[in-house]
Parts: sequence; structure tokens; C-alpha cells
Amino acid sequence: MTILPNAPSLKLLLSHPVHFLSLGFGTGLARKAPGTFGTLVGFPLFLSIMHLSVTQQLLWVGALFIAGVYFCQQTGQALGVSDHGAIVWDEIVAMMLVLIFTPQHWAWWLAAFALFRLFDIWKPFPIRQCDAMVKGGLGVMLDDVLAAAYAIMCIQGVLWTT
Repeated sequence: MTILPNAPSLKLLLSHPVHFLSLGFGTGLARKAPGTFGTLVGFPLFLSIMHLSVTQQLLWVGALFIAGVYFCQQTGQALGVSDHGAIVWDEIVAMMLVLIFTPQHWAWWLAAFALFRLFDIWKPFPIRQCDAMVKGGLGVMLDDVLAAAYAIMCIQGVLWTT
């Protein structure tokens, strides 16, 4: 088996802090379902900000989104693929966003995780179109934020009706 020089690897992961972050602290190197493993990283990172006000949480997630545009752009260039499956910073930040609007209970968090992964994989309108049209780091980050918006709407819809 030949490994391409730009394939995601431990060497790339450790070569620069940007790659370490965009590859989800190593979760993006998972052979199967790196996006799912990356999404899980959003939980402990959210725990570190959940004591803040919602406004402060949104500011943190917004800052991580903006940083992620740069991180994902740089790692995509290093890999030669704009939205390589190993790049999971987008899933991490999007999951944190979903958790801001999710009740703090394990069952709700499980539902939030499942809904986000569903919409991230399925890519209903306009996510798929956005993914096809917006490239680079912004495109990598944007489609996951849209998937997060769908998950948030579902969660809030259930909360509203109960």
C-alpha cells in the first residue's frame, strides 16, 4: 500500500498546530467515520464553555468558526483536497453550536448528536448546494453550520411543542 505524501497522517497532525486542530486533535485520522469521531470532540470543548452566558458561548463558537475557516483552508491545501474527510474542525464547532441550544441532559445531547450527524451526512437543501458552490475553508465550515441549524430547529421544535 502506497501512502501519498499529502495523505492525512500522524506526521501531518503533529507538523503544525493548525493541522492538529483541523484534524480534531487526531480524531480526523480515524479510518472509519472521522466526522463522527470529530463531532464527539465538540462535547468536552462545549463543557469548557457551558458555564458562560449564551452570548459568551456564541462569541466563543463564532471565534472558533472564524479560526476554523483558516485552519480548514490551510489543512485542505496541505492535503490537496479542500474538504478532506479528515478535516473535522467543522464538525467540532458545529456540534458546539448545537449544544448551546440543547437542554443539558444526556438524552437531549444524544438526540442533538444524532440529528447533527444526520443532517451533516444527508445534506438537505440548501446544504448540498452550499457545499458544492462555496469552496475553501469557508465552504468546509459553512455546510456544517447549516447542518447544525437544521438540528437546532428540530430540537427547538420539539421543545416548543412540549
